[in-house]
Amino acid sequence: MIMNRLLFLFFLLTITSNAQDIAILKYDGGGDWYANPTALPNLIQYSNASIHTKIEEKPATVEASSIDVFNYPIIFMTGHGNVFFNEDTVENLRNYLTSGGFMHISDNYGLDQYIRREMKKVFPKLDFQEIPYNHPIYNQSSIFKNGLPKIHEHDNKPAQGFGLFYDGELVCFYDYESDLSDGWEDEMIHNNSPENREKALKMGANIIEYAFKN
Repeated sequence: MIMNRLLFLFFLLTITSNAQDIAILKYDGGGDWYANPTALPNLIQYSNASIHTKIEEKPATVEASSIDVFNYPIIFMTGHGNVFFNEDTVENLRNYLTSGGFMHISDNYGLDQYIRREMKKVFPKLDFQEIPYNHPIYNQSSIFKNGLPKIHEHDNKPAQGFGLFYDGELVCFYDYESDLSDGWEDEMIHNNSPENREKALKMGANIIEYAFKN
């Protein structure tokens, strides 16, 4: 695992001048991978200001089956509907995540059944595990003593943060019944409350901070 991470970092350094970049994952299946268009740019702006990252302000879009995913330490995925990973995508994402890449999936409502099915193709032997509140992802620059914050009501269920752990390392963080990315959107789009928006941005920055450190 250590060697894979070193190779991944070497690859990053040889193909891009800035290893602190994030891309939006474009996937097949009909789901709206492009949902919440203001969300990630706002999170990037917040992270650059609050935790001093140097992320390109306009996130790229990368095909799930493309080798270009290796350009980005973090890939972000969201949507409401169906997701489909073909064999090339499955292999590509598996190689990416086992070589030091990190994936954040934000359920924008209606994604759950599809993403669980498709990520099982990527890691047949792994299941999403609920992440304990004492995990470092909740304890970066911001502390979330009660775990993932609830940002947007859907089915009146508690917010849960799930993860896929490969060789003991968290490689994929999945926010469920929270809708973090809704909270990152422009205030005029998602105006639930300034407090919730701040929580969403802080948690998003924590995810970025954790991913860059590990």
